[in-house]
Amino acid sequence: MREVSIIGVGIHKFGRFDDEPYTKIGLDATTMALRDANLEWKDIQIAFAGCMYLPATSGVRTLTQLGKTGIPITDVESACASGGTSLRLASLAVGSGEYDFALALGLEKMPRGFMDPTQLYEDWQIKIGLSQNPMYWALMARRHMAEYGTTIEQIGKIAFKNHKNSVYNPYAMYQKEFTLEEILNSRNVNDPITLLMICAPNEGAAAAVICPKDMAHKFTTKPIDIAACVHTVAKYAADFRVPAKSLSAKVSPPPVSKFTADKAYEVAGLGPEDIDVAEVQDTDAFCEIQAYENLGFCKVGEGGRLIDEGITEVGGKIPVNTSGGLISKGEPIGASHLGQIFQLVQQLRGEAGAVQVANAKVGLGHVLGAGGNCAATIIKT
Repeated sequence: MREVSIIGVGIHKFGRFDDEPYTKIGLDATTMALRDANLEWKDIQIAFAGCMYLPATSGVRTLTQLGKTGIPITDVESACASGGTSLRLASLAVGSGEYDFALALGLEKMPRGFMDPTQLYEDWQIKIGLSQNPMYWALMARRHMAEYGTTIEQIGKIAFKNHKNSVYNPYAMYQKEFTLEEILNSRNVNDPITLLMICAPNEGAAAAVICPKDMAHKFTTKPIDIAACVHTVAKYAADFRVPAKSLSAKVSPPPVSKFTADKAYEVAGLGPEDIDVAEVQDTDAFCEIQAYENLGFCKVGEGGRLIDEGITEVGGKIPVNTSGGLISKGEPIGASHLGQIFQLVQQLRGEAGAVQVANAKVGLGHVLGAGGNCAATIIKT
């Protein structure tokens, strides 16, 4: 397999855009990525589009606006890991030697409110009340609080950090800082999760252009290498996400995020101690604490300590979610992971502005969702 690099990234702001069809949103992210890569659409030889709530052939409908060049364009869906699957397939296509230029696109238009349960749950689960995701996140949080002493203040500090970072992200849905008191006292969603601790499903797109590493410098002075891009599904049917069979908050080990991250570290020849900056799944604030532990940034039960000690703040040892995370950006499922990659590329290029991490050389992106789908990507300069 050839080594591959990202030579261009693009994004469409995450939010709500009633007057913009998904084809326009995806096109904006794609054209930005192509400009960044100093390429034209006719140069792309294969493309993958990650989405979950869009119609069939959404990738074709979006990308052929640039021209019907006859290339293969494939829609892929892996729940919240859809963008990771798109990036992985683009990387494999180039790494195999069959193609030199591939596009990974993630795009989405989500329904308002909680995710449409009919997409994920069986009818009987919906009827007896098992179909609201925040219930499961809250159960996991409460179990962690009981077992390890994690506090509501520590969970609130995650949201405080991410909202603070969002002020500097022009592509985030919400760009407003809140006090810890405002976060803790905002409307209850599912105890202990409050409104300002949780992300909103929304709309958006992000894209990346991939080429062989040995060609990358022809197109950019700042290529970013893909050291690993891994997609897995939880090994055990007891995964608490969907389709949920019970209200149990206990998941059999190993957690899929740990399993996926360990594979990514192995492929990259790196470890958690090598990560300079990370973007992780913070569907709610507690999920970020759980990610710290599963990604190896600390021992299980010590995630709250990291936020207390400022380790995951900008300026800390391992800054996490400098973009503001999903809590601030929102979560357009298909675009989620590639939105993380956009931020990490900015960081590794030294172009992240007020939230720039000093001397960032290695970044990790992590997403986790329905069916136990999980993706982890490690990129480096």
